[in-house]
Amino acid sequence: MHCDLLTVFPELIQAVSCQSIMKRAQDKGLLTLQTHNLRDYTDDPHRSTDDTPFGGGGGMVMKAEPIFLAIDALKQRRKEIRLLLPSPQGIRFSHGLALELSRETRSLVFICGHYEGIDERIRTQLSVEEISLGDYVVTGGELPALTMIDAAMRQIPGVLGDPQSAQQDSFVESLLDYPHFTRPAELRGHSVPNVLMSGNHEAIRRWRRKESLRQTLLKRPDLLDHHPLNREDHQLLEEIEHDYTSAGYDPQRH
Repeated sequence: MHCDLLTVFPELIQAVSCQSIMKRAQDKGLLTLQTHNLRDYTDDPHRSTDDTPFGGGGGMVMKAEPIFLAIDALKQRRKEIRLLLPSPQGIRFSHGLALELSRETRSLVFICGHYEGIDERIRTQLSVEEISLGDYVVTGGELPALTMIDAAMRQIPGVLGDPQSAQQDSFVESLLDYPHFTRPAELRGHSVPNVLMSGNHEAIRRWRRKESLRQTLLKRPDLLDHHPLNREDHQLLEEIEHDYTSAGYDPQRH
């Protein structure tokens, strides 16, 4: 099992990976784990990997370009890769997925996000699998990535005795987040939505709420059954469903 981790905090990963069962698995040659500092793929004096979000708001957003460049470099060095993004918007991590990852022959590349989020173009322009440990938010993707690696490596014969099932995660009722973007506004032929650069705060607020509902409808429609929706939410959902109906697309079937 080979894992590559893209991060801005390689020391955090190294502190965990050189301990206990994970170290034993590496010593036995059953697990290979390599850390890649995203700051090495920047070109400014401060080695910046984050920037302020278009449309305003708190927090910082991780820039897309260092991630794109790091993945480009890995593709030159690895025969095949499988991109994984720890994210609360992803599919739920499970024992079955851990077992699947333990048998993966491709290099598992974990993109470890941080701060407010990652520029949305990473999700839309790369074949990234989003995986969630549960409906909660942690500071960065390093610990979730290490948790997935730990759960997967335990399924490899020789690391432990019998494989153990992943723990059950409890979920908090919430909507999924809206897409985030940061500079540059144009990247590899793909642009940031115009509304986020309009300066119209009400239009930005409404767009973000609508996109949050859209993400939830597409990825986790079950959350809508438990989330209290106001009058505007119902109106936005009607707009979303009308958009899909006009396009001949049924989000409930995808």
